[in-house]
Amino acid sequence: MSSNKIVLVGYSGHGFVVAETAKAGLMNLQFYTEKEQMTTNPFGLTYLGFESDASFSEWDQSYDYILGIGDNAIRKKVAQLILSKNKTLLNAIDPSANISEVISLGQGNFIAKNVVVNALAAIGDYCILNTGCIVEHECRISNGVHIAPGAVLLGNVSVGAQSFIGANAVIKENVTIGQNVIIGAGAVVLNDVPEGSKIVGNPGRSI
Repeated sequence: MSSNKIVLVGYSGHGFVVAETAKAGLMNLQFYTEKEQMTTNPFGLTYLGFESDASFSEWDQSYDYILGIGDNAIRKKVAQLILSKNKTLLNAIDPSANISEVISLGQGNFIAKNVVVNALAAIGDYCILNTGCIVEHECRISNGVHIAPGAVLLGNVSVGAQSFIGANAVIKENVTIGQNVIIGAGAVVLNDVPEGSKIVGNPGRSI
């Protein structure tokens, strides 16, 4: 793990959960960036400013970054900005997560409490695996995906970039989900899902 000081990008809602995970994992979390200084600062972090402002002057410091942004599109945009500055995006992984030693894991990911990731799964960059979700063996999760709390991806599921899998959704084994798909909370997905679809219900249907 890097010994650099760590900056949390996004410090509200989801960002608080990421901060707690970083602290639990003994990461050297010191700073945050936001559009404005937060009145609520439960982890005592120092405000650096807004990373998207032209006046932001901290890129040359010896800082690494973690992402506290829930929205897929914004998280992708910020991740690409940070990487364009030749900075390092770290993974924030809760100590309670149960992760196989034989997975592929990219950068800038958040893996929350009680997540399970089983053998030969492949997780891309800047994804969210939220509280208690299960990613079974040989699943392939592309960049920028958000898997919400309690969702279950059975074996050999593929999820396209920037897709969202809602809370407690279940994806049947061998299903392929395209890019920019939204799977509603509690949906049961039995068949492949085309790019850009919105799926709800049990069994899942397009709306």
